[in-house]
Parts: sequence; C-alpha cells; structure tokens
Amino acid sequence: MPDSESRVKPADTLWQRCNGCGEIIYRKTLESNFHVCNRCGYHFRIGPEEYIRIILDENSWEELDADLIAGDPLRFPKYPEKLREARQKTGRNDAFSYGRGMCGRIPVVFGVMDFGFIGGSMGSVVGEKVARAIRLARKESRPLIIVATSGGARMQEGIISLMQMAKTSAELGLLRQARVPYIAIPVDPCTAGVMASFASLGDVIISEPNALLGFAGQRVIEDTIGEKLPPGFQRAEFMLRHGLVDVVVPRRNLKETVVRILSVLWYRHQSL
Repeated sequence: MPDSESRVKPADTLWQRCNGCGEIIYRKTLESNFHVCNRCGYHFRIGPEEYIRIILDENSWEELDADLIAGDPLRFPKYPEKLREARQKTGRNDAFSYGRGMCGRIPVVFGVMDFGFIGGSMGSVVGEKVARAIRLARKESRPLIIVATSGGARMQEGIISLMQMAKTSAELGLLRQARVPYIAIPVDPCTAGVMASFASLGDVIISEPNALLGFAGQRVIEDTIGEKLPPGFQRAEFMLRHGLVDVVVPRRNLKETVVRILSVLWYRHQSL
C-alpha cells in the first residue's frame, strides 16, 4: 500500500500547507480551485463527495446499496474493530459508493472510492457494489464512470478479497459485449488489485496530474528486478507516455473532458 498522505484538512482549519511546494494556502481559496494548489498545480487528495460535486450535475446523485456492510469471514484479529473505526471516520459503510446520476445531462451510473476507508481497500462489499454498478449500467444502458483510489485488496478478507478482481473484470467483459461505454478514472493513489482489475479496464482511462498508479510498489519492483526505475515511474504522466492511460486532465477540466468523451461514446452507442 502506498505511503499515506494527509488529505485536505477539516473545515475548521483555515490554512493548508501544499505538499508540492510548501505554500500556505487559505482553505477557501483551495476549495474554490478544486483543491489544487494555484502556485504549483499540486492536486490534493479529495473524498467521494468532492468528486460527486465535480463530475455530476447538481442534485442528480442517487446513491444505491449504501447499507451493505462487510462481514468477518476469516475471523481476522481486530477486523470488526477496524471496520467500526472506518465507518465512524468516513460516515459510510465501506470504501465504494455507487448510484445513478447525470453528467452533462447524460444519464450515467457513477461509482467512487474513498481512500479514507481502510486505504480504499477492496473486500467483498466493494467488489459486490462495483459488480452491481456494472450490472446496473448494462441493464439500464447507461454509461459507467468509476473514480478509483485504493491500496489494493483487503488482506483481512484473504482470497474472498482477491476473487473480486476476477468478478469485477468478468462483469466489465459483459458490459463491453453490450457496447455500453465505461470511463475509468484512477486517481492518486490507485494500486495493486484495484488497478489490476476494474480501474484499468475502461474504454477510456483518465487520470489526474502526478497520480500514483501501478501494481507493486517501486521499492518492491527495484528489489525484485535489481534495477533502478526511471524518474516518474508509476506516475500518471509516465503511464500516459507508455499507453496505460489515455489522458491526464487537471481536476478543474475533469467534468468537461468526461462530457466530451461521453458525447462521442454515448451517442455512438445510441445509434447502434
């Protein structure tokens, strides 16, 4: 799992230090600039609510299956306590939320992950809700958009967690057969099992500047192959140059870009 990074501070904090350039930024200025440093362009990590506001049309979000709660199939030590702490911290029952919405007046199924919930790890509930989002998009013939941020599989659920990679990938295969568009938006950080499954299987893959994307960590790879990796390895721009990401977009342009892509993919789908 990637090193943790402090997210935007709570609303009662007036100032925020930029992790990119060290600039002290007035919180309201940061919020008005999409939580992006106006000096160096550093993109702070944001939560699901912010992505819903940025990407979806106002008041169009309708969340589904918010009440699903993970069990403890392996009786992993202190896992129930960890789940309770994550629920109290984030105000949600697991790391993935999905539902219906509108994006540029186009009806979509929208999903978004919360890195604050046990590192956005994918367990049985995350996998099931991602699968349900894909099935809903296929059933209602709505384009699917998923914002993914995760440290990977949830180790407390063992093989049950790992099987969600195959489950979500298989559902996306059926979605592609139905020719329903899927836009994947992996953001910082998106790694391991999530990046190796549904986060990298979009018809179009969009990311934000300097986002960390990849499977294994850089140190693990270097120790395994016995070589030093090139500068910027596993950052979004590196992925773009090597064909693993289709476009890197500043956050303020994210919705505009998604709408432009949907205006092509969606209307082409409608004409088939």
